[in-house]
Amino acid sequence: MLLAMWAAGLAAGGSVVAGWRVVGRGYVWLTAAVATAVGVALSLVAGGVPAWVATGAAAAAALQASRPAWVVAAFATAGALFVAAGWGESAVLPLLTGAVFLGGVTTEMMLGHWFLVDPTLPRWSLHRLAVVGGIGLSADALYMLTQGLVSGATADPVLGWAYLALTVMTLILILGVVFSLREPGYTGVMAATGLSYLAVLTAFGVAVVGRMLAT
Repeated sequence: MLLAMWAAGLAAGGSVVAGWRVVGRGYVWLTAAVATAVGVALSLVAGGVPAWVATGAAAAAALQASRPAWVVAAFATAGALFVAAGWGESAVLPLLTGAVFLGGVTTEMMLGHWFLVDPTLPRWSLHRLAVVGGIGLSADALYMLTQGLVSGATADPVLGWAYLALTVMTLILILGVVFSLREPGYTGVMAATGLSYLAVLTAFGVAVVGRMLAT
């Protein structure tokens, strides 16, 4: 399920950024390559036909990199099919919340690095992706808490505390990204990108520990 969430989030993030039309073909190629690689891994493990079709759609985005409308459609199709591929192993809500926060922080990190290629990219794009990641993470934590998976009678106390600690840490890092982007100099983007690196790592910890609690 982790691979399905990540692949869906990457594809959805690629669709959103392509729709903003703030990047060129190089960024589309990068996102398509990463989403395709994760999709292949998912397909080989347990994704089935939807995962293979989704992987093909992600790869097709790279072939249409100079046509933004086609890129948006290809990534959106891939994202929906990756969700379908993971649906059989998970309830749909945690699958979606996981895709949102993993996709948000990973896409933000990759786009942050693209500022090295094009320093004229708008900062609001990074800000929006960080906010989306934070919203997805908050929704995921709310689901876990309301389902009693963190502090309920059947929850593992060690994993529960680990999940909460990783969630809080990731939220703090996302806030750090948002506030760093207020720095007018280019160092603000550099700091935000560095913090997003750490946010990706802790977000994966949230996803792994949270899904262990849910099983």
